[in-house]
Amino acid sequence: MASRFSLGELDAAAALLRRGGVLAYPTEAVYGLGCDPHDRQAFERIFALKQRPPTQGVLLIAADFAQVERYIDVSSVPATVLAQVKASWPGPFTWIFPRSAAVPDWVAGAHAGIALRVTAHAPAAALCNAFGGALVSTSANPHGEPPARTPATVETYFGEALDGLLDAPLGDQQRPTVIRDAISGAIIRA
Repeated sequence: MASRFSLGELDAAAALLRRGGVLAYPTEAVYGLGCDPHDRQAFERIFALKQRPPTQGVLLIAADFAQVERYIDVSSVPATVLAQVKASWPGPFTWIFPRSAAVPDWVAGAHAGIALRVTAHAPAAALCNAFGGALVSTSANPHGEPPARTPATVETYFGEALDGLLDAPLGDQQRPTVIRDAISGAIIRA
């Protein structure tokens, strides 16, 4: 079984991420799989666990705007759009931005933009703070299966192949967050 961490062990969970580990952790609605977005080997392990095509890309989750700002090509985002997005954060809102050169190609997949969320979910935000930056966030499930909503389901799906699990409550959302294009406002995932 993967190492289990409580909220009191966030530093140990963050250390696992810094060592290239893959960690399941609670988000607003489902458990997510996360890693350091700049660690390509860890990232590729997530896609292998999920049996998901690498062209799909993932979103990054963070505790505050400062943790995601470097990934946004701010020069191509109107100030009014940036203000609107900032007003929605922290919260269960994922926005796609034109990406900066700081976004690793493997994180964006075949997409021109980068999906970002500043979460209001305390356990996920605390994990980002303990790690010291944004984390990869993709639902904890093999491709085509329902996202895990319990630690037991995470373990059933991934077992020993997963390095760790942050055992903490989910948020109160019933579905994964809506994803919108920050510039056009178009809904990408309802």
